[in-house]
Amino acid sequence: MSTRRNIAKAADTLVVKVGTRVLTGPSGALDLDRVAGLADQLAQIVEGGRRVLLVSSGAVGAGIGRLGIDRRPSDLAELQAVASVGQSCLIEAYNRALEKHGRHAAQVLLTTDDFNDRSRYLNVRNTLFALFRLGAVPIVNENDVVRVDELQRSFGDNDRLAAMVTNLLRAPLLVLLSDVEGVYDLEASSGEEKVVIPEIDLDGTAADGLVRSDVAPHHTGPQLSVGGMQSKLEAARLVAAAGESVVIASGRRPNVLLDILAGHDVGTLVVGADGSTSSRKRWIGAAARCSGRLVVDAGAARAVCERGSSLLAVGVTQVVGEFNKGDAVAIDDSSGREIARGLTNYTSAELLKIAGQQADRIAELLGHCPYTEVVHRDNLALVG
Repeated sequence: MSTRRNIAKAADTLVVKVGTRVLTGPSGALDLDRVAGLADQLAQIVEGGRRVLLVSSGAVGAGIGRLGIDRRPSDLAELQAVASVGQSCLIEAYNRALEKHGRHAAQVLLTTDDFNDRSRYLNVRNTLFALFRLGAVPIVNENDVVRVDELQRSFGDNDRLAAMVTNLLRAPLLVLLSDVEGVYDLEASSGEEKVVIPEIDLDGTAADGLVRSDVAPHHTGPQLSVGGMQSKLEAARLVAAAGESVVIASGRRPNVLLDILAGHDVGTLVVGADGSTSSRKRWIGAAARCSGRLVVDAGAARAVCERGSSLLAVGVTQVVGEFNKGDAVAIDDSSGREIARGLTNYTSAELLKIAGQQADRIAELLGHCPYTEVVHRDNLALVG
């Protein structure tokens, strides 16, 4: 059996992210036929015994269409207002389409704070599984009305949110639907002839030879989306690092989700790393907000990445930011590349005193030595 068929067969839970450009027409208004087509596929997936969650962009685009605005607002308050109008349009369209199949859309609005706090993170997870048991289809989006910084940023659209939800649910498969056919090969593509890479490995820096244009060549009308291929690759790396797989494909292809779940060669497949990561490490690696950074030498980087070791003070060369014991910190190698994240056993002030020192000197320098590790491997997740 092919890799794709194996992955599709194992995908008892599926997270789908659909971009603004897929859901809106040239004028920027919501394309109700495309929403209905997507909802039809979601209903069929649920009827087939799988759990499916949709992370949907399009609130701003839907608001623009309903209000008759010809471009994306730049004023923050106006952008919030447009998103508020559009969100009701969006969930209404999904619910109307799903009701034809005896299903209901469940609106779930999240912010990054819901993922940063471990208790709220678990509460979101419990709610989503309760919705699955009730037979509803969760429709997730950023809470744009209160998180305007998310509306402004150029990283991610809802791609990172989809990756975080995938890790939260431990879903075996994430599908990122865009208005392009997949990840393009930069060297093999020329002009309008784009060559889709069927399968890629995002380990390390393997994304260098790929087309990352933020605006598809055929896209016209208002520029509504703030994501791009780069954000999809970053989201795919987060999910693949935890052991799950990702497909990047065109949301404009008829029955694209059904074809993917049938194991067909659709879009670009990113195969997950060997082994699955625990729920706690998924939260550390993909959801918890980092309060600071630790730069480590080559020996410590190898120990952490290749041997699964804890991080010791002797390997820390630089402490960046202010943080307390138990906070999440990013761990960078000497080149500045983030390789891991973890929960620190020491405050930043303490680490400034013991960085680069052997464990047997910690008590001498601090007056106590509660831990020999700066970050224990049980509280450390690789992200590179």
